[in-house]
Amino acid sequence: MEQKKKTNKKFIIIISVLVTIGVVYGGYKIIHSLSHEETDDAQIQANMNPIIPHVGGFIEKVYVTDNQNVKKGDTLFVIENKDYLVKLEQAEAQLAAAKSGVSVSEASIGSYKANTATAAAQVSSATSNIEAAKTKLWRATNDFERYANLYKNHSITAQQYEQALAAKQEAEQQVKMLQSQQKATQSQQNAASQQTAISEKQVSVAEANVKSAQAQVDAAKLNVAYTIVTAPIDGQLSNVSLQAGQFVQPGQSLFYLVNTENKWVVANFKETQLEKMKVGQKVTITADAYPDEDFEAVVSAFSPATGARFSLLPPDNATGNFVKTIQRLPVKIDFTKNNDVEKLQKLRSGMNVLADVHLK
Repeated sequence: MEQKKKTNKKFIIIISVLVTIGVVYGGYKIIHSLSHEETDDAQIQANMNPIIPHVGGFIEKVYVTDNQNVKKGDTLFVIENKDYLVKLEQAEAQLAAAKSGVSVSEASIGSYKANTATAAAQVSSATSNIEAAKTKLWRATNDFERYANLYKNHSITAQQYEQALAAKQEAEQQVKMLQSQQKATQSQQNAASQQTAISEKQVSVAEANVKSAQAQVDAAKLNVAYTIVTAPIDGQLSNVSLQAGQFVQPGQSLFYLVNTENKWVVANFKETQLEKMKVGQKVTITADAYPDEDFEAVVSAFSPATGARFSLLPPDNATGNFVKTIQRLPVKIDFTKNNDVEKLQKLRSGMNVLADVHLK
C-alpha cells in the first residue's frame, strides 16, 4: 500500500508540473498574441540581376567563377569582337564617303553660285547695252525721217538718203541682237539658279547621309563595347556555367548577380492577422538557419493584392463549388540600420524566417 501511495504522489506531481507549464505557456501565448502577429511563411528577398549580353558571339574568356564576389564594373567575361571590329571599319568608311559627298555638293554650290553671279553681271551689262542701242536707234530713226523729207524735196541726194536708211536698219538690228543676247543670258542665269537650288538639296541629303553613317558608327562602337560584359552592381554571382568557345545569343540569361547589400523580408500573413498591422511597426526576424540570432526590422509596405491573385491561374470562385479558404497577403519588411552588418551578410535570398510583428 505504501508503494502504491508513493507512485500516486509522483504521478500527481508530474501531472501538476505539466499542467502548470501548459497553463503558463498558454497564458504567455495568449498575452503575446494580444500585441503580436507572427508567421513562419516568410523568406529573405534580394535583387537578383540576370547577366544578359547585348550582342551574340563566341566566349573568348571568362574571368569569374561560381559564387564569386564582384564589384561594379568588374569584367565578367569577354565575347570575341573581330566581327564587330570589321563592321565598325565598314561604318567608318561609309561615314568618310558621306562626308566626301558633302564636300563635293558644297563645291558644286560654290561653282553654280559663281555662274549665277556671272550671268547676272552679263544680264546687267546686256541691259545697259540695249539702252545705249535704243538711244542710237532713236537718233538714227530721227535722222532717217529728216533725210526722207529732204529726199522728197530733192534737197539731198539718193546716196545720203540710203546712208540714213542703212544707219537706221543697222541700229534696229543691233537692238534685236542685244535683246536676244539678254534673253540667252537670263536663261543661263535661271539655269544656274536652278542648279544652285538642286545642289543645296543635294547638300541636305549628303548631310543626312553623314548623320546616318555617324549613327551606324556609334552603333558599331557600342557593339564592340558590349563584347566586354561587366558587373552592373556589387554583389555575389550564382553558378557561372560559361566556358571559352561557348556561343551565346543576345538577350540570353546566362547567370545571376545577387545584390548582397540590400535585403528584405516578404512575409505572407493571413488576412485575419492584418486588422491591427500597419506600416512602421517594429518586427523581430528570426532565421531558421540562425535561430539564436534576432534581427530588427519594420513593416514597410503591404501588397495591393493577395498572392493568389498574382498566380499564373488565379482562382475563380464564381465557377464550381465554393470552399472558403483564408488568403495570405504579402507584406514587405525592411531591416533597420541597427543590425550587425556581418550578421546580415549571412542571410541569403530564399531563406525561411519567422516574422514577429509588434502591434504595440
